[in-house]
Amino acid sequence: MPRSRVLAALALTTALVAVAVGLRISPSSAESARVIAAPALDEPAGQAQSAVAVVAGGCFWGVQGVFQHVDGVTSAVSGYAGGAKETAEYEKVGSGRTGHAESVRITYDPRKVSYGRLLQIYFSVAHDPTELNRQGPDVGTQYRSTIFPTNDEQAKVAKTYIDQLDQAHAFGAKIVTTIEPGRTFYPAEGYHQDYLTLHPNQPYIAINDLPKVANLKRLFGDSYRVEPVLVSKSGM
Repeated sequence: MPRSRVLAALALTTALVAVAVGLRISPSSAESARVIAAPALDEPAGQAQSAVAVVAGGCFWGVQGVFQHVDGVTSAVSGYAGGAKETAEYEKVGSGRTGHAESVRITYDPRKVSYGRLLQIYFSVAHDPTELNRQGPDVGTQYRSTIFPTNDEQAKVAKTYIDQLDQAHAFGAKIVTTIEPGRTFYPAEGYHQDYLTLHPNQPYIAINDLPKVANLKRLFGDSYRVEPVLVSKSGM
């Protein structure tokens, strides 16, 4: 699938609508979510007022949109991780040859939401962790399911949780999410920030991403915030 989602939005969204109609896919069924157990191992709450998590799970528009609605999250920025600074640009990343994945940097208050809770939301509603190098209509390594831990404790929690979910057969297939420590996050271009909020009527968003936010509210009501925390207000 071409990676000029913005430059060719009309052609892409028209095709998505046609597919959705043909397959009778509604926004509520386009992105299935499931109830999964909370992680048995989590980071201790501690006294820190701020911490950072970085995850990738397909197009960053939807992943950012989900975490912007999570209570305790103070910032969610779309960007790139996994490759070099020189290639952290939308068109280059879209080639699938940079090592980058479309990612989201989540800044959160550990006193309100734990790292484990963020991972539970990530696996349950933000994306499908069993899809290898793709999510929905988007295909390529830049859409891979990846956790970029910012410290050793996060890496341990993530690995333990993946093992826990696989052993419990929480999904219909093995989780393919990779853990890639020591990678730098680079914010994406401004026009990618807050995209879900700014373009809720775009068919791509309506079909692929708004159901994720709805599933967050349905399955994690105690973690759901009505007003998203936007980059336009929090900054990058």
